[in-house]
Amino acid sequence: MDEAPLDPELLGRVRRLREDGMSVKQIARTLGENPKAVAPLVNAIAAVDTPEPSDPDVLGCWVSPGWSCGLTVHDHPEWRDIEDPDEGPGGMAAVLIARRHRTNRVSVCGYLVDTHCLGLKDVLGPRILSDGDLLTFAALYFEAFEAAGRPLRAPLELARHLVHGSIEAARQLGFEPHRDFRDVSDHLGSWHGESAITFGKEGAPFYVAGPYDDALSVVETLTQTVGAGNFTFMVPAGAVR
Repeated sequence: MDEAPLDPELLGRVRRLREDGMSVKQIARTLGENPKAVAPLVNAIAAVDTPEPSDPDVLGCWVSPGWSCGLTVHDHPEWRDIEDPDEGPGGMAAVLIARRHRTNRVSVCGYLVDTHCLGLKDVLGPRILSDGDLLTFAALYFEAFEAAGRPLRAPLELARHLVHGSIEAARQLGFEPHRDFRDVSDHLGSWHGESAITFGKEGAPFYVAGPYDDALSVVETLTQTVGAGNFTFMVPAGAVR
């Protein structure tokens, strides 16, 4: 007999309560549901959020809410985001990965990605923390995105496609990843093939100048690689003539 499809609205409510640390019984009581009906939903959520068997030392992987704004994701409906990705800081995404370092210690690495143009802009780590400090650190790391919601637990595969894919897309535009990427690449694990994500805002480069960018150099590079009129940009007045 075929299983009944999961109710996506109920699944979302269960996920949010589970992320608040509630047990199956507590979730069932809050939602007015039978615990036997809630348990399969919790198991389905865990199946998505659990790291791949090939990376048993991964303790957590998170992405910022709104990571998919302006992007096209192919063949991975399980890679979730907030209901309205446009509520996030469009074009910027953060990734945090925690791996077991030794007993009671974890190693974390962070990645800041410009998904619309420049690729990997900044990295963090590896930083060694106690197990008890991990969730507090994760909340602080994603603080700039808190207006859009809490960080989202994600499969490691999404993190790989997001970080490695953005690097490959940016290289085609003429931009290299942050100089310290080698120091944090091991936390992502091995990478093969092409990304399932189409980068750029709706498929085209969209550059928003950061406070430390050489905006003129970026615009000149884009003009050489994709041609004038094939990208858009926003820079401070007078930065590009």
